[in-house]
Amino acid sequence: MAIDTSMSILVVDDYQTMIRIIKNLLKQLGFDDVDDASDGAEALGKMRQKRYNLVISDWNMQPMTGYELLKQVRADGGLRQTPFIMVTAESKTENVIAAKKAGVNNYIVKPFNAQTLKTKIETVCGV
Repeated sequence: MAIDTSMSILVVDDYQTMIRIIKNLLKQLGFDDVDDASDGAEALGKMRQKRYNLVISDWNMQPMTGYELLKQVRADGGLRQTPFIMVTAESKTENVIAAKKAGVNNYIVKPFNAQTLKTKIETVCGV
């Protein structure tokens, strides 16, 4: 399955090291148009200024979690179609179910590698 490496991606995580890791993995996969935000509120602001083809967001952040960000995105008519991948260190079944109900497109459990990320992006955005 082919993915468009020119698409714009927003990485959301309150842990700068994780942002760097995900951005480096995306760069390895050929993505160059990658922005980042340190929490859900900042991400929402950026999403209202620029159209992103994909959001990769951590679950656990303050003050706005990735789950709250997902719910806000899905409730916003202009943003609701944006593909959304949730990243978390926890693989709790109830979190996966809650994220699915809220409209997440896919889920990645940390730690993960470039191949896992590529597969998830292909599943969500592949043509």
